[in-house]
Amino acid sequence: MSDVNVTKICCIGAGYVGGPTCAVIALKCPHIKVTIVDLNQARVDAWNSSDYNLPIYEPGLEQVVRETRGRNLFFSTDVDRGIQEADLIFVSVNTPTKKTGVGAGFAADLNFVEKATRRIAQIATSSKIVVEKSTVPCRTAESMRTILEANSKPGCHFDILSNPEFLAEGTAIADLLNPDRVLIGSLQTKAGKSACRSLCEVYANWVGLDHILTVGLWSSELSKLAANAMLAQRISSINALSAICEATGANIDEVAHAVGKDTRIGPKFLKVRSVGFGGSCFQKDILNLVYLSESLHLPEVAAYWRQVVEMNEYQKRRFTRRVVDTLFKTITGKKIAVLGFAFKADTGDTRESAAITLVKHFMEEKALISIYDPQVEHEQIWMDLQEAAPDYAPQQIKKQVQICPSAIDACHEAEAVVIATEWKEFRKLDWQAVYDNMSKPAFVFDGRLLVDADKLTKIGFKVEVIGRGAPGTEMTI
Repeated sequence: MSDVNVTKICCIGAGYVGGPTCAVIALKCPHIKVTIVDLNQARVDAWNSSDYNLPIYEPGLEQVVRETRGRNLFFSTDVDRGIQEADLIFVSVNTPTKKTGVGAGFAADLNFVEKATRRIAQIATSSKIVVEKSTVPCRTAESMRTILEANSKPGCHFDILSNPEFLAEGTAIADLLNPDRVLIGSLQTKAGKSACRSLCEVYANWVGLDHILTVGLWSSELSKLAANAMLAQRISSINALSAICEATGANIDEVAHAVGKDTRIGPKFLKVRSVGFGGSCFQKDILNLVYLSESLHLPEVAAYWRQVVEMNEYQKRRFTRRVVDTLFKTITGKKIAVLGFAFKADTGDTRESAAITLVKHFMEEKALISIYDPQVEHEQIWMDLQEAAPDYAPQQIKKQVQICPSAIDACHEAEAVVIATEWKEFRKLDWQAVYDNMSKPAFVFDGRLLVDADKLTKIGFKVEVIGRGAPGTEMTI
């Protein structure tokens, strides 16, 4: 069997993974026609907008789309045509955690993956390479292959590959242009290895072969879950230590720096001292790993990984408690400014954002909350809060919460400022002006180790920093 020369790629799903990934493929492979298809007309229209008001905010993405759109990058709702024309199809659809049924709260909902797979089998009249791009549970490829083989037309052959993404939102374009590694999993058959080489040739247009790893199909699927679980584990570990720092007077920055000097550990992801991790992958993938472990009758393994998530939730509760305790044990009727709503800087993504949990807790304490984020759409904030607090009527939420056009507006007459996302503009904020227009005493709770606490203290703020004890908490011998 000769390797397929890929000249046309279709990506099913125009979201956070499919959009940036295939835009960069189009940039680096001008000889390949790349079509991204999605049934969401509004999303496709945004990708095709004349003012490049893209549905995803990612530094560098607009420039890539400007250079490639209409040349060899296309966005369409014509899913069937995209499938029919392609040599290789990426399946990059949403795989949220199940909310009901078997595995609810832990297992991945593969409904969209199955629908996309069935559509490929129904429409394709020629052989295709089908690539899992979504984060999926182990052996999902086997289910996809079963569906494709049971529904394929005579003469159609499908090879399944796993090609998980390892992107960090906020640096996705840089990650795609200079990846640590590209992982491709295939069945270790002649056909599977041939399909793997075909996808390798696509990436080899800009990625060195020493950075392209080829493994078995199941190893590839598990590697994605394992990588996210271990990264999240490091965040929960350093956040657990931040609680000890606050109680003893130790400084989490100094502890992380000292620990990170150990070459066996390294500094990466010890820099993430925060009110909690978020995003589309970490929690979802760990819960998926918990469910997988329980399904394999490995309860101790499941309990180990479950604790990473529980520690993350504890970090959020602990931060909320610190705000309430510092504000004289009550925030009822007090205005709290929350700066940042995205789960991290340089993205508009709010999935599993710590800010959602914080605001929900503040609402339960009957506080008045003002929110500002430079990228998150107001409609998204309202949707997230309604989902987080389903017992609250929309008008009740809007009675307690307002969304502001600027950080200065959000902080006006507030009694406390909570930094929930590490946007650079918060570091450069005119903190003197913020202080002058706040109620006194004015508090700042830095949940991202972002601001200069000494500088703010000199202005007059009472500053509480995550991972650092309040003055006077140093232990004495």
